[in-house]
Amino acid sequence: MPQRAYVIDEMISAKTIAARVEALAREITDSFAGTDKLVVVGLLRGSFIFIADLVREIGLPVEVDFLEASSYGDEMTSSREVRILKDLRSGIEGRDVLVVEDIVDTGFTLSHVLTILRARGPKRLEVCALLDKPARREVPVRATWTGFEIPDEFVVGYGIDFAQRNRNLPHIGKVRFLE
Repeated sequence: MPQRAYVIDEMISAKTIAARVEALAREITDSFAGTDKLVVVGLLRGSFIFIADLVREIGLPVEVDFLEASSYGDEMTSSREVRILKDLRSGIEGRDVLVVEDIVDTGFTLSHVLTILRARGPKRLEVCALLDKPARREVPVRATWTGFEIPDEFVVGYGIDFAQRNRNLPHIGKVRFLE
């Protein structure tokens, strides 16, 4: 199937993202003050740039791990079937855990991941999402910290892709398909 032609209109600039990441990191640092080590779990692949920027700003000892879950594949809409493609390397029982997500859309993926992680007995489990799209929510799940609430638009950039393209954009852009 040939890919449809599209353009990308900037929604959130790189400078605005950087400022918000710094603010989120300060809030997270304050909230987890006193922890001996914060386990930061990035949900791959879309969160990889966000997590890298965020952990550099968190003023606490951190351990970084990754979990890859998918409900999209190369599609624009969720299949609602969440698959775990890569699990954590370390245990989280009795530990402070921060899940870092790129975008909360329908909520299926995040809800599924949180159910799995809660069953592993963390001391504390919180979520930081770069983007929240509440208009698309089908499962009642919320991030503890959110970078930006956005309208129901298909977005790319800053780690977020469309069919494995546009992850490397320094900003968040709205995909607009050409007729």
